[in-house]
Amino acid sequence: MDKDRITGAAKDAAGKVEGAFGRATGDASTEATGRAREAAGTVQNLYGQAKDAARDIGDAASDYAKDALDTGSDIYRDGTKAVASTVREQPLGALLVAGAVGFALALMLNRQPRRRRLRDYY
Repeated sequence: MDKDRITGAAKDAAGKVEGAFGRATGDASTEATGRAREAAGTVQNLYGQAKDAARDIGDAASDYAKDALDTGSDIYRDGTKAVASTVREQPLGALLVAGAVGFALALMLNRQPRRRRLRDYY
């Protein structure tokens, strides 16, 4: 619980008491001061509630991010183990796949850019 919530609730209660006292004695100034203090306490209490909600959301987001990181690490570790075991079991196939991927990348990176023709701009 945020200190603004506690302080706001205390100001709210004090404002209500002061407003009631002003109403009971017929003193409009005391009643107005009490209402103003009550309003200030309500606002401060709401501000504290908003801070608490923002803190809770931040904590929840942090927890979700940590869980996602742990899950991603587990998946990466499992995938690495699977690739390593496949390479151990079938080294020739893994070599052929790696060569094919390298060849495809080389073709894509060394491709000549397409020439623009005048009709391409219409």
